Amino acid sequence: MTGAAGGLREFGDGPLSRAAARVHTLLVVELLLLVSVLPGLAVLVLLDRDNSNLPLVAAAALPLGPAVSAALYTLRHQRPDLTDLRPAATFGRAYRANLPGVLRIWAPTLLWLAVIAVNLANLPAAAVPGWWAVPLVVVGAGVVLVGVNALVIVSLFTFRTRDVLRLAVYYVARKPGVTAGNVLLLAAAGVTAVFSEAVLALLAALLVLALLRIGDPMIDEIRAEFTA
Repeated sequence: MTGAAGGLREFGDGPLSRAAARVHTLLVVELLLLVSVLPGLAVLVLLDRDNSNLPLVAAAALPLGPAVSAALYTLRHQRPDLTDLRPAATFGRAYRANLPGVLRIWAPTLLWLAVIAVNLANLPAAAVPGWWAVPLVVVGAGVVLVGVNALVIVSLFTFRTRDVLRLAVYYVARKPGVTAGNVLLLAAAGVTAVFSEAVLALLAALLVLALLRIGDPMIDEIRAEFTA
């Protein structure tokens, strides 16, 4: 095949092939994401919507962190060549490599959120003034934003856990555009989940891709300033 400049173009180099490669990668990542979080999804389906089950909800969300981490890595390193696609292998390799570091970030994040959620749900029973909900919500929002940044960082870089957390906290304020984008993305995911959890699951790979694109300024700066 001859390009516009008269040179030969190999199969898989054209825009249509690159688009097909991206769609293929997204579909494979979507499938692997669903398979990876299936145990937690099964638990969530079986649980009653009761405040007493909030710790179990947090436990059921534990597989989500490593799955999203592997998806982030796979989409970040996707190959544009249709003839050289191995997203499943990349996902599996990233899942295994990132698992220890992700759990050191993700498990405490879920624990903090579970404690905050239980306290919010039981404020009336504890005879605590209603205004206590405000600082709890603020702390919860901070935990979520730092946790999201940390998940992106630990998925793409090899830093010590305490350095991941320092960078995650730093970039909440350093990159307000990234923080605002994450807030909007999480809000959209939350609204979607309220109306249809199935739709949220089917859009998982696109949401991870959006998270990656939102985090690009942070990722590029970390790569430039903190890696060789």
